[in-house]
Amino acid sequence: MSQTILCIGATPAAQRVMVFRRLAVDAVNRAKVTGDGAAGKAVNVAKVLKLLGEKPVAMGFLGGGDRGARMRTMLQERGIDTDFIEVPAPTRECITVLDEEAGTQTELVEESRPVEAAFYEALLQAVRRRLEGCSAVVMSGTLTPGAPADFYQRCAEAAQEAAALTIIDAHGPPLTAALHASPGVAKPNKAELAAMLGSELGTETDLMEAMRELQNRGAKQVVVTGGKEPVLAFDGRDFWKISPPLIKALNPIGSGDAFTAGLTCRLIQGENLAEACRWAAACGAANALTLMPGDLNPHGLSQLAQDVRIQKVA
Repeated sequence: MSQTILCIGATPAAQRVMVFRRLAVDAVNRAKVTGDGAAGKAVNVAKVLKLLGEKPVAMGFLGGGDRGARMRTMLQERGIDTDFIEVPAPTRECITVLDEEAGTQTELVEESRPVEAAFYEALLQAVRRRLEGCSAVVMSGTLTPGAPADFYQRCAEAAQEAAALTIIDAHGPPLTAALHASPGVAKPNKAELAAMLGSELGTETDLMEAMRELQNRGAKQVVVTGGKEPVLAFDGRDFWKISPPLIKALNPIGSGDAFTAGLTCRLIQGENLAEACRWAAACGAANALTLMPGDLNPHGLSQLAQDVRIQKVA
């Protein structure tokens, strides 16, 4: 049975992906393929959850102009419920440039504009209205400049009052604050965790100690991704190393969000953290096989999941 999951993110984005045979700097380049869609971390999570058969609600801020209206329409056309707060600041745009010959992915990110505190209060109230009957709340990505750092913390506290699973995929002050709400899962990447703790995390032991520190600060479970490196998961007792399947990636942008979606989906179905990470890794790999973030093919997930290796770390 499909379950309702709130996908909260303050900085959605219109996404354009441009594919070039060979990218030449300081020259005219003509794209062989161009794709457009709705993205941003929370939106990507919602898109994948919908493909997995769940009932996501995409929540955050959208500008009142054409770009924001187009994003809202694109999500609704996918059958994704939305509850965005309209703000004066325009919705940002991000451009991914794929160089086929070099095998590189370059991300051109438009920074989000400031949003007044009153709009954050309005978004928090919308979250509270949506919590009844909700199974999970996923909080993803950066907040806008000058935002209240405790916004995700307040969302998590409200979610826990409603007995919903909370997953936080953020870094810096928003993650630090959210730990006070004892989220069900904290999911930074390795670089974000290193920056947060002021440590290089050069060894696996260093990383495991950093994950224990997150648990000591409030996280019930911790998952740390590292790009092409294996994922490390800590369920509060045991550590697990999850090695994703070997694939030839087309566009890995958004794979971390697909991982989050797969993780959430399996956890609310009652699977343990290690097995949930198996399917999460499969979702991340499936996302990397597609041009646009969040457009994975769910029919190939079973095979990809079989190719994921899980190892308990002594």
